[in-house]
Amino acid sequence: MRSVIVDTGAIVALLSKNDQWHRPAREIFESLDANLLTCEATITECCFLLRNTYNGEKLVLELISANALIVDFAISEHLGGIKALMQKYRSVPMSLADACLVRMSEVFRAPIFTFDSDFRIYRRNGRQRIPLIGLEGE
Repeated sequence: MRSVIVDTGAIVALLSKNDQWHRPAREIFESLDANLLTCEATITECCFLLRNTYNGEKLVLELISANALIVDFAISEHLGGIKALMQKYRSVPMSLADACLVRMSEVFRAPIFTFDSDFRIYRRNGRQRIPLIGLEGE
């Protein structure tokens, strides 16, 4: 089974019915036949953004406990690459979560499911465009 890396915005959109991307997020999540991977920095962002949504943080953690999302990345093992990415894209600026997801796309050779247009700017392995799911025209 292939893998797809999932960004904060896609998770928040799935869990928040008020999010502008809720319907497309739900449709894409339902259509993916893949291991859905993410990182702890993304989970932290999701919990923060959903803190005022009824059971928002609980719903994020339930995705992990149900194995709907797999947290399979240790920042400490990829610190050099993450720091280099954040330095390279400091003018965007690149968040820690985004740097982790780009690094994950390098390691797992997987597309990223996102609604964040910054991922159109980021490159993996130096100059490779990252395959994206969720953004129009990708």
